[in-house]
Formats: sequence, C-alpha cells, structure tokens
Amino acid sequence: QVQLVESGGGLVQAGDSLRLSCAASGRTFSRYAMGWFRQAPGKEREFVAAISGSGGVTYYADSVKGRFTISRDNAKNTVFLQMNSLKPQDTAVYYCAAGATLATIQKALPSSWGQGTQVTVSS
Repeated sequence: QVQLVESGGGLVQAGDSLRLSCAASGRTFSRYAMGWFRQAPGKEREFVAAISGSGGVTYYADSVKGRFTISRDNAKNTVFLQMNSLKPQDTAVYYCAAGATLATIQKALPSSWGQGTQVTVSS
C-alpha cells in the first residue's frame, strides 16, 4: 500500500481556482491508478476524478467535467487536482485514493486513502 497526504485545500470565493496535491510514498507510484473523491457535510463520499498509472487515461464525474483536471507527476510521486470555476456546491473534504486499476477507483474501492483536505467555496 501507499501512504497518501493531501494538501492545497482552503477557503476561496465562487469562480476562483484551487489546486490540490497528493503526495504518495513508495517506489511503485506509477503502477497505481489514482483518484480524487469528495464528501460534503451530510452526504456520502462521491467520485470526482481518476487517472491511470501512466496518466494517459482520465475520468471525471459529470458535475466537474470541464472545470476540474486531474494530472500526475510520476517522477515526484504526486497527483494533482486543478479546480477552476469553483462553485459553493464544490465545498467538501477532498480525498486522494490509490488503487490497482482505474476500475477500483471508479468503484470507490481503492487500496489506500489520504486523510482529506477541506475545500470551502463561499458565494
């Protein structure tokens, strides 16, 4: 398993941008599909975006498509989530996840979770 640590969350206004980072431990980072999830107060954790080990394949939830971009730097064991045109409904704790395949990420069955980082978007 990899250890995951998110950073980059904060308080922003609607329309602003924010970039989240997730640093992973270990020397096999490129073998893992990575993903981002989020959980708003009183709601279940939901899938946001996923990226393959090579970075060549990405998937997004419909609610963020066109506004969020997932990317990774395998040399730095880091995955990013660039969030543009933020909306108040994007407010949530954002979690990074690692899985053996994209399918495990999309099914919310990763092998590792980060501790989460809070994103708050004010109107």
